[in-house]
Amino acid sequence: MTQQSRTQTADGHLEDEHAHHGPAKGIGRWLFTTNHKDIGSMYLLFSLTMFLVGGSMAMVIRAELFQPGLQLVEPNFFNQMTTMHGLVMIFGAVMPAFVGLANWMIPMMIGAPDMALPRMNNWSFWILPFAFALMLSSLFMPGGGPNFGWTFYAPLSTHYSPDSTGLFVFSIHIMGISSIMGAMNVIVTIWNLRAPGMTWMKLPLFCWTWLITAFLLIAVMPVLAGVATMVLTDKYFGTSFFDAAGGGDPVMFQHIFWFFGHPEVYIMILPSFGIISAIIPTFCRKPLFGYSSMVYATASIAGLSFLVWAHHMFTVGMPVAAELFFMYCTMLISVPTGVKVFNWVATMWRGSLSFEVPMLFALAFIILFTIGGFSGLMLAMTPADFQYHDTYFVVAHFHYVLVTGAIFSVMAAVYYWLPKWTGYMFDEHLAKWHFWCSLVSVNVLFFPMHFLGLAGMPRRIPDYALQFADINVLVSIGGFAFGLSQLIFVVVVVKCIRGGEPATAEVWEGSHGLEWTLPSPAPYHTFTTPPEVK
Repeated sequence: MTQQSRTQTADGHLEDEHAHHGPAKGIGRWLFTTNHKDIGSMYLLFSLTMFLVGGSMAMVIRAELFQPGLQLVEPNFFNQMTTMHGLVMIFGAVMPAFVGLANWMIPMMIGAPDMALPRMNNWSFWILPFAFALMLSSLFMPGGGPNFGWTFYAPLSTHYSPDSTGLFVFSIHIMGISSIMGAMNVIVTIWNLRAPGMTWMKLPLFCWTWLITAFLLIAVMPVLAGVATMVLTDKYFGTSFFDAAGGGDPVMFQHIFWFFGHPEVYIMILPSFGIISAIIPTFCRKPLFGYSSMVYATASIAGLSFLVWAHHMFTVGMPVAAELFFMYCTMLISVPTGVKVFNWVATMWRGSLSFEVPMLFALAFIILFTIGGFSGLMLAMTPADFQYHDTYFVVAHFHYVLVTGAIFSVMAAVYYWLPKWTGYMFDEHLAKWHFWCSLVSVNVLFFPMHFLGLAGMPRRIPDYALQFADINVLVSIGGFAFGLSQLIFVVVVVKCIRGGEPATAEVWEGSHGLEWTLPSPAPYHTFTTPPEVK
């Protein structure tokens, strides 16, 4: 680690030359900061807030579905909740959490003083709260908020949607701008600010997965902006992109949307692979098995993600040749994903394992994400997908990927790096309570949904036939238990920020990488002189 230059004051004390560059005081620190740690912290706090908001919407959904019949809310409000839950969780919880982790960790991992474009970094965060204020405010407008599902399929979004749809489209544009700016920042930082000696094949895997994710974001966010603008003009300006009566085609909407939507799924899971690839070697006390194959697997997943969009559309009446093409491409993606799972398991093989909380979440991720992967393979089979399509089986599949995948990996990352951020160890006992409550409840919540789907229960409905009643009671109980478990997580994080047992620089025995050469808590400015990577 490099020693920052110090000067001697008149009374003989050593004083850090950069001490006067510390954080500003008061609200100005957060409004105008260009420091990657401050901005990372704001992203993570925003993500946690949105996670709780989106979770409370899920509670409304599960309360309504606790019994058959209409219980608590009107069907239109139920549809608004399903739509907003998806939008808030994807664009408000999962993506900002990964951007927050990238902001905090990438400069520390590559030995950079900060992100490459610090002012743009500040702006890319501060436009997000406004985007979500716009979107959530639509719930209080006449006619209510968006009620057409987070995929906003035409003609539901163009002809049968509330007047507040324009706000929804505008907020999507602002989120997209934020994502593109964040992605550009990550690319420029990793490309240009690596420490001397850090070659591409010495780059930590979290940085690799984020670099590839950033290219995906820049490629697909303009596609989302385009399709959202077409919806806007169809609804308000008399165009007919998706209106068959005017010569348009509603299926074209699905093609354009899923060309964004499928890479988006990988945008939400690739950084998870980087997190797990950092945690598993630390708690196995041995290097990651097959580092280079992990890099190539990540890149090939990203490339293939552009070739599989229409597997969401097997039931629209595509030619058989197209269905076969998308089926085989989808099955092909399971190969590099399998390489990753194999490498994590091979890393653990004959390692000196210990089961601290980050490792517990990482192990749960590997097992449960793999279940989500297998159900994805089932959905890839065209003839089988005709049965599964638009049922609760699909809901079970993508929640196994995004909750026990993306969100569990974010929690693993928070527990892994929290002592480095705060300088204190978290309450291990409470954190284990959080893990076990989450693990049990998340499976009670999502696993029975597979059986609901196989029995034919459609998704996004406020009422259902009597034969689905028993399993829905179980699912709702799991949902409320999982929601309450996350309050333990909030308590653990707040307690850790306020104090606790001081953390060492290394934090975890067996940790390796530049970030662990810094003291805990990490200084406000790090690596003013770049370290040498041997």
